[in-house]
Amino acid sequence: MRIGKQDQAYTAIATSDADSITVRGLDLCDDLIGKIDFTDYFWFLVLGERPSREQRAMMDACLVAIAEHGLVPSVQAARMTLAAGPDAWQGAMSAGLLGMGSVVAGSSETAGRFLAEVLAKAETDGTDVETAAIESLKALKAARQKVPGLGHPQHNAGDPRANRLLEVAEELGIGGKYIETLQILGKHAPGIIERPLPINVSGAIPATILDAGWPVDALKAVPLLARTAGLAAHLFEESQRSIGFIMSHKADQAIAYDGPGAGGPGASDSRDQKSA
Repeated sequence: MRIGKQDQAYTAIATSDADSITVRGLDLCDDLIGKIDFTDYFWFLVLGERPSREQRAMMDACLVAIAEHGLVPSVQAARMTLAAGPDAWQGAMSAGLLGMGSVVAGSSETAGRFLAEVLAKAETDGTDVETAAIESLKALKAARQKVPGLGHPQHNAGDPRANRLLEVAEELGIGGKYIETLQILGKHAPGIIERPLPINVSGAIPATILDAGWPVDALKAVPLLARTAGLAAHLFEESQRSIGFIMSHKADQAIAYDGPGAGGPGASDSRDQKSA
């Protein structure tokens, strides 16, 4: 049974024959292997053109900034999966990547799309970006929603990763409507939302690479690629000295049972006593 359109049976990314492999019009062996670094290749694969020096450096900085962030839930899921199936690196890696949603790592895409929405609002309303940003912030407050790209539970005075990425962009001469919009939001958000809301790394990543020329629809690829490197480190360490079952045991100790037979929420039973 056919599902979906049937009239676009093409790909412009790669092809091969008995003698060669072609990627984006270049011979993989003659033109690419040993002649292009991986960040350039990532950009080239996605967009079909090599990045400029500035684009490469900005993408490099973003990949380094988000690759590793400790034992976050996605890393724990990956390590516990490998502990349970030591022969299944691909399963453990998948577990980690599947855990990258709108709260952790995938938040860069959410922030980037929010920046694009503010810019689109300014254009549609025929107003300036600052007015559109203020109205958008007020709408988020009324809906009791978080401001994408702003705020951090630990770095209330400012996310050092975000600050550095914005510095790198300035050093490279990268600037434009996305960074400007992010800075306007960062200026007005604390007063409107009435709490500290510094620009965070999930805001700085999309702002800087969008201004560098990366497309909005490919934003999620950046943290996915970066965190794959971090997950590889954790999985290799897990294979050498496992903590997966330790984390599982700690979770079991930390969470008390309050289901049927427990006497209601907060009631004490043998499991509560064990967890105390």
